Amino acid sequence: MKILIRNLARSTTEKELKVLFEEYGTVQSCDLVLDERTGGSKGFAFVEMPKTREAKAAMKSLNNKDVANNNIRVKKAENKKG
Repeated sequence: MKILIRNLARSTTEKELKVLFEEYGTVQSCDLVLDERTGGSKGFAFVEMPKTREAKAAMKSLNNKDVANNNIRVKKAENKKG
């Protein structure tokens, strides 16, 4: 399941996110979205967790959690319509 994480502090790293989500199960991938011009974080990321039950537990537990003084928002990522 692909999960969207928003409202991340600009200082939060992919490694920190991966560790946060691994508390709930297997993390297949973690992609922090970066600004092409500055190389800095855009404040959101995607995490993929192969097991739905683990992904749902992570979303429920981590939504509105304080991470680096920001309340992050966590939800299932929507598939983009082409």
